[in-house]
Amino acid sequence: MQSDRYGNPLSTSSAAARDHYVEGVDRFLAAMPGVEQAFEAAVEADEGFALAHAALARSRQIAGVGGDAKTPIARAQELAAGASARERDHVQVFDLMIGGQGPAAYKAVRAHLAEHPRDALITQTCVGVFGMIGFSGQPGRESEQLAFTAALAPHYGEDWWFLCQHAFSQVEAGQTGPATATIERSLALNPNNANAAHIRAHVHYEAGETEAGYRYIDGWRADYGKRGQLHCHISWHVALWALERGDEATMWQVLDADVAEGGAWGPPLNILTDTAALLYRAELAGVDVPAARWQAVSAYAARMFPNPGIAFADTHAALAHAMAGNTEALGKIIADAKGPAGDVVRLLAEGFAAIGAGNWAEATGHLVKTMADHQRIGGSRAQRDLIEYALLGTLLKQGRVDEAGLLLATRRPLKVGSAAVKGV
Repeated sequence: MQSDRYGNPLSTSSAAARDHYVEGVDRFLAAMPGVEQAFEAAVEADEGFALAHAALARSRQIAGVGGDAKTPIARAQELAAGASARERDHVQVFDLMIGGQGPAAYKAVRAHLAEHPRDALITQTCVGVFGMIGFSGQPGRESEQLAFTAALAPHYGEDWWFLCQHAFSQVEAGQTGPATATIERSLALNPNNANAAHIRAHVHYEAGETEAGYRYIDGWRADYGKRGQLHCHISWHVALWALERGDEATMWQVLDADVAEGGAWGPPLNILTDTAALLYRAELAGVDVPAARWQAVSAYAARMFPNPGIAFADTHAALAHAMAGNTEALGKIIADAKGPAGDVVRLLAEGFAAIGAGNWAEATGHLVKTMADHQRIGGSRAQRDLIEYALLGTLLKQGRVDEAGLLLATRRPLKVGSAAVKGV
């Protein structure tokens, strides 16, 4: 019987199917181009290989750019009847996820990993800030994320993929020193892992290392294919640091070529959130952002995320709508915000609405209420700095300089660049 790279037996007698599957898994875990093609090749080599169909469905789901996930997961369920118990449960997890049954999927993941901790594709569903823990909408998710990876760490040892994800858990929990050591171990094993390169950028960010971070990630992405899962978001880091360095020309060039709609290839979630965040952080830094740019992001948000339900997307959509003056779309988010973090989304949307109207005191009132638990909307600390900088901006607009200084002094240990918010 064939086995995957993590020692899990596979119900296929085809060496070619196994090789294509392993390649697809590695490309998926490294966020490299060619994931879907590798899983399609595995299916072609053995149409009866249930896990290949399930992996194809998962890769299409997470890419979020076209591609039918329902047909391959349905086929995987049909085939799983003749597979092992591990593979049946593996397929069931993805069926629940693709069917939108998040809580049930998370319960199934925890039960599955208790028996099969080295089932990496299942582990992957709960790591990173966009995983099921990261998007759970629950308080304390950063601590839960670290506990999750710490418990699994002994099972993975010196695995290049798991190490980078554990490093992300560490840095998001404030353990920048340990995260630095962990991510260096990961990169030494596989320097071509886009997830590790991305997480290394976060470590630089949390340490306030603007120049080192910019040089590292801008150089690393030179050989990264544009159809890689993280190309858009890694480019966001480059553009953000270009802004911090005062290099507006590079910021606009990277935004248009690799982050915004029309230039980026990537999940719509990243295109929306990274474009809106970069534009607003540019405004906070004193850059003139043309109204047409906000209108374009607002239109994209309304088209790709018309109904509230994903807190991280809804928050950035609300910002785009507020800055574009799209009161109808903004009002829908305020009225219909839902899910475990719906209350936080509503407060943020109301705060952005007040910012768009120039009602700084009202905006401050709404944003202050989110400071204790805005982690519930999802995203990384670096991404959620947008919220704290927005609050800082509203205080400065009111001349409340001492309170703005207190906000900076009581944030997590992070060196705030002088260009982050104009007037600091």
